[in-house]
Amino acid sequence: MSQTESHPSAPPTADRLIHGDCLAGLRTLPDQCIDLAFADPPFNIGYDYDIYEDRKSCDDYLDWSRAWIGQVNRVLKPDGSFWLAIGDEYAAELKVIAHRECGFHLRSWVVWYYTFGVHCTRKFTRSHAHLFYFVKDPKRFTFHDQAIRVPSARQLVYADRRANPAGRIPDDTWILRPQDLPDGFPADHDTWFASRVCGTFHQRAGWHGCQMPEQILGRILRACSSPGDLVLDPFAGSGTTLAVAKKLGRRYLGFELSPEYAARIEQRLARIQPGQPLEGTEPPSVPNGHPRRRTRPPHENRLF
Repeated sequence: MSQTESHPSAPPTADRLIHGDCLAGLRTLPDQCIDLAFADPPFNIGYDYDIYEDRKSCDDYLDWSRAWIGQVNRVLKPDGSFWLAIGDEYAAELKVIAHRECGFHLRSWVVWYYTFGVHCTRKFTRSHAHLFYFVKDPKRFTFHDQAIRVPSARQLVYADRRANPAGRIPDDTWILRPQDLPDGFPADHDTWFASRVCGTFHQRAGWHGCQMPEQILGRILRACSSPGDLVLDPFAGSGTTLAVAKKLGRRYLGFELSPEYAARIEQRLARIQPGQPLEGTEPPSVPNGHPRRRTRPPHENRLF
């Protein structure tokens, strides 16, 4: 940051979407005003956005990423958290930029495994995205483990009375519907499983091709923020982060470059009331008491 660059000291107005470039908008925010930031930026893979050009040179894309990630670091509170969703193409570079150059500390490298991946004919079909979970201070951060616990294998599979009745924290590969792969990725392991938001899904916005499921954002917001906290999304896109924040009683602030997308986000937010349930299938909850033993024994040897 330039020695001549200054920022406002008053806290930002919450519960709003700002129409315009996120980098310029972030520079208008005061230092240390945000509790949680979630960013799902363009992947620089040539996606056809209506305004943004997703075909930057590698150096230009990384310089731009370095600039906005640095601003996110500046506006986060000392105990704030930053989640970054990114594809394979630049995951390694952005992880290094955020950690080595911008000063974030990596807590988890989550893999989101999804169904309905885009079919490929000359390579393996992609069915995952990377979710980096960063904090500013590795000893000071918000993490509500009780809000996101899932049943353990001892509870679901073995009906073991030694199991912790509170369940366990999900690992860093997320599966939100373990019943779809009962013998593959258990719910307490480190892949998060949830389908992409496909065209036939009820929660599909219909005007944005890169829409995150509400349940993914729900897990992140429940774990890393508290009611009343201010949640930032620099790339509002279809508005899912802001919608989930409103439903879960968080304040929100978003930026969106496209006037058309911004108008549709405003319409989406206007239909939401705090306390409404999230769209999509809820993750498995910790059962009361001990579940019945599965009728089919688990495989002793499995591929996953």
